[in-house]
Amino acid sequence: MNDTTRLTREGYERLQRALNQERQRLDDARLTVQEQLEANEQESLGLDEAQREVMVIEDRITNLEDILARAVIIEDEGPADHVRLGAIVTLREQAAGREMRVQLVSPAEATAAIDGLPRISSESPVGAALPMRKVGESFTVELGRRTVTYEVLSISY
Repeated sequence: MNDTTRLTREGYERLQRALNQERQRLDDARLTVQEQLEANEQESLGLDEAQREVMVIEDRITNLEDILARAVIIEDEGPADHVRLGAIVTLREQAAGREMRVQLVSPAEATAAIDGLPRISSESPVGAALPMRKVGESFTVELGRRTVTYEVLSISY
């Protein structure tokens, strides 16, 4: 298994902000647990839930810390003549004629959409088919029960 996680600078910063927010949530959740422990028996009905919340947050923090510790920031690695991690790609679904802009990122950064730009995982069907594609190239992917053909319209970084 590869020890590094390649991230865009924006993705790294977004994950760092998420880590800071989770640490604040953890402090708040620990305070709630402490308050529940100090409360009398009738008022401490939420103790189990508060303790579960602490564990969930701690797991999320551990995961984020691991990703960030292994992170390698993707730098401009050359010309924009082909797709690589970090690329913003405009695709046209050939059958429907629908266009979409996506950014190819590592699985750690993949999200539905931030600032209107979906970030797709390099391990998703479309994401796995994108690397090394050039403008004008078409490719076909299996998306569940349907097969979709896309054309690369533009690439930018």
